[in-house]
Amino acid sequence: MAVTYEWKGKNPKGRKIKGEMEAETPEQVRTSLERRKITPTRVRKKPKDLFENISFLQPKVKESDVIIFARQFSTMIDAGLPLLQCLEILYSQQENPTFKKQLKHIKESVESGETFADALKKYPKTFNELFVNMISAGEAGGILDVILQRLSAYAEKMAKLKKQVKGAMTYPAITLAVAVVVVGVILVFVIPVFEKMFADMGSALPAPTLLVVGLSNFVVGHIGWMILGLIGAVFLFRQTYKSKKGRIFLDDMFLRLPVIGILIRKVAVAKFTRTTATMISSGVSILEALDIVGKTAGNKIVEFAISDVKVGISEGRSMADPLLESGVFPSMVCSMIAVGESTGALDVMMTKIADFYDDEVDQAVKNLTDMIEPFMLVFLGVVVGGLVIAMYLPIFSMAGAVG
Repeated sequence: MAVTYEWKGKNPKGRKIKGEMEAETPEQVRTSLERRKITPTRVRKKPKDLFENISFLQPKVKESDVIIFARQFSTMIDAGLPLLQCLEILYSQQENPTFKKQLKHIKESVESGETFADALKKYPKTFNELFVNMISAGEAGGILDVILQRLSAYAEKMAKLKKQVKGAMTYPAITLAVAVVVVGVILVFVIPVFEKMFADMGSALPAPTLLVVGLSNFVVGHIGWMILGLIGAVFLFRQTYKSKKGRIFLDDMFLRLPVIGILIRKVAVAKFTRTTATMISSGVSILEALDIVGKTAGNKIVEFAISDVKVGISEGRSMADPLLESGVFPSMVCSMIAVGESTGALDVMMTKIADFYDDEVDQAVKNLTDMIEPFMLVFLGVVVGGLVIAMYLPIFSMAGAVG
């Protein structure tokens, strides 16, 4: 029975390398390594992971793991290596234990006669419908290496897009969190000290100081309820977003927001055109591509618009008209798609739209950051500065009276 062995060795250039391999004996591992011109220095049975059967303690498969997998796989397939050998090499080199286990099962499924796409389908959290359908088209058309290259390029573009949006949201979120913490510390710990000092002085306090002291007393007296209220609000938002009607309402509201809505719309256009172009150019039918694109849209309003496009095409209409009627996609995008349909180069035209909107997302993120940065600085200055000034007003009044 085959078991997993850990090995260390040196390649022909003398560089130290390591990996894992399944074999029945250590001698088989050494022989296999020597065939690959690797000089083994240590071979031992891999110790068992005590937590391997506890799923939530295992690391998740990251998007970057799948991108690297697709890129390396396409290179090896392009070099003429058999599918099983590629899977064996990628499995042995994989460091993520969760992904490694999945690759092992995928290799075993392919060895037992299943197609590569069917083996991938067993892990929907790692390989989404788009990935599986494109692999299926690549296997059927004998262009698996080309499909894998397109997949890795597509995944890299989508990862970059996601990173841009996250980057735009990170700065204001961190700034707001810091502001809340600073104001909370001042209200709960600092102002009560000043209040006691002012009470000992016995003089009348200015109105701003009384307002701040009253706010501090309210926060200190109700801080438990405020924390519970915040947790309840987050829970209510999540539950609303999980419900069908709530999700539709919130997604529609997000699209209508002044600056963030524009960014969300541009990201949706870039994602829709890039995904559709990649799938059509890989041999996936337009209706099947739209079905998958709709499910991965990330916004219910955009998903409904794509669903209307799918219905329109099945009724004999073009893609551009239902897109324009939805009101979600800009008229320029619809016009370019109409040109692509009429010239028979829809995938090329959609790729150009996606490239254009990638730049548009860059600019939208920059505009959002440029707008939020001064607003957050002013907010911090007004709130924190106002609290500090309100607490020092009595001291200034006393200094003036003494003078």
